[in-house]
Amino acid sequence: METESEPYVRLATLRQLHQVVAELNTARSLADTLQAVADGVVTGLGYELGCVNLVRPDGDLVVAAFAGNPAAEALITGRVGSRASWERRLAMGEAWGSLRFIPHTEGWVLVEDDVPQWHTDGPEPRFEDEWHPSDRLYAPMYATGSSSGELIGVLSVDRPRNGRKPGAWGQEALQMYAFQAAIAISNARLRANMQRALVRLEREQQALRASEESFRQAFEYAPSGMAIAEMGGDQHGRILRTNDALCRLLGRPAAAMRRYSFSDLVHPEDIGTLLRTSAEGGRAELRLGRRDGTFLWVSLRNSVVADATDGPRFLLTHVEDIEERKRRELHLAHRASHDALTGLPNSAELRSRLGSRLCGRPQSVPQSPIESLDAAYGAPPAAYDGGMAYDANASPYDSHASPSYDSNGHGFDFGRAAADSALTGSGYGVYDHHVHVVAPQSDHDDGTKGLAVLFCDLDGFKSINDRFGHHTGDAVLIEVARRLTSGVRDGDTVARLGGDEFVVLADGLGRADAADLAVRLRNAIIPPIRVDGRAVRVGASFGIGWAHCGMSADEVLQSADQRMYIEKRSRAKQHRRAG
Repeated sequence: METESEPYVRLATLRQLHQVVAELNTARSLADTLQAVADGVVTGLGYELGCVNLVRPDGDLVVAAFAGNPAAEALITGRVGSRASWERRLAMGEAWGSLRFIPHTEGWVLVEDDVPQWHTDGPEPRFEDEWHPSDRLYAPMYATGSSSGELIGVLSVDRPRNGRKPGAWGQEALQMYAFQAAIAISNARLRANMQRALVRLEREQQALRASEESFRQAFEYAPSGMAIAEMGGDQHGRILRTNDALCRLLGRPAAAMRRYSFSDLVHPEDIGTLLRTSAEGGRAELRLGRRDGTFLWVSLRNSVVADATDGPRFLLTHVEDIEERKRRELHLAHRASHDALTGLPNSAELRSRLGSRLCGRPQSVPQSPIESLDAAYGAPPAAYDGGMAYDANASPYDSHASPSYDSNGHGFDFGRAAADSALTGSGYGVYDHHVHVVAPQSDHDDGTKGLAVLFCDLDGFKSINDRFGHHTGDAVLIEVARRLTSGVRDGDTVARLGGDEFVVLADGLGRADAADLAVRLRNAIIPPIRVDGRAVRVGASFGIGWAHCGMSADEVLQSADQRMYIEKRSRAKQHRRAG
């Protein structure tokens, strides 16, 4: 009797299952694989009979392998059952997971169908779970392992050796075996198709060379790169042949090219693009490696060369150099997201980077009343202690006014909160696995690390423009950008909003860390800047805001700007640094 509650019995069954599955993967031909599947039912799963019914190209199922009874094997092997009869059986059976069980009490309705079967009559069961000789148990096999895939066959089993219907463990073992059998059959078919394709290709090579000389001429002397690569199987993508243009393009000789596949040459970031293109045909733009270690942008177009009977055979690949066009596109993209004067990320890029870290869901950490007010209105309260802003010389900021412009005609508009919130996420479900940005909750260092936003405004910059002209002002902005970039860590962002306003995004800082960073950056800006033999000086004012989820990017920037403005207003004018 089956004792499924005993772990050692399950372990023994699992070992047998592992052994027969391993034998499936060693079978090479399709016929050998099918017989190994049937034999595994008998040797590994504890049934006396096992039968593999394989779906034919016309949809009907043929008995392709049988194990356990030579007389039954001789009688029904090769017989065919219609697809309609099989679908009826699978539909009427009791669902045991993916298995289908038809008890002997209902088997009479199947007497007239054309499904080949072998069973004997027997006495009525003496106990509830006793197996009857006319019981039927089927394990469908699908190409993807689930019922949503294509049916490739049905595994039918009979006569459990313990005389009982399989329990939960036995059912699970049979389902696992059917899943592995489907994989083995699919692999055997693939191997058979590959072998037939290779034999056919070898047989036709000489005729192909004679009849397609025109193709060879077009291939060899094409002005752009051309290659023929294998399709399918273990050698998928291996280059069989290249023309001289492709060899020159990549700086590799033809003999060396035949040692590679395109996956060996493509940039690691473009592997997914290559695989999709190779599988589906079509066009893609990706980077291929040259012999000198550099990568070249190319347009790669695949055409699937198919055989009329057995499907795809190989890929014809056209490779065109698009390095110059791609360089122009990347330059234009960089210009669209970076400041033309300093090369720093511009306002739009800053909002994008900041908005990508924030979602619309407020942080779950309880806030103090002061922090809650600050988060709601984007500004510190009047009682803010000023410890997070440095120096002063800025004009008042009105959140309801039009954008203000500086001496160089650049402005910063904070009125895009609605558009920014759309970028930062309007639905919470997208952020189920999002790591929420949390701001430090108190003025003293409580150990919380957050995303600090340092709003920097240059003091005395307008007078430099007025006295020495915009050429000198531009040189000052470039040098300030360099000093700010040199003073932050790798991974931090230094952006120019416009005019003499800069923003630094620094993640993983506590309040004391952010204050120290602001001091260091201000001290880096203060030393004189030499322009055309003249030394000029500017000061810098910093306001520090903290980003957290539930805020928009504009709200975060507005909070940092107002902190700087309030600190400037609270300090005596004579203490400010002028240019």
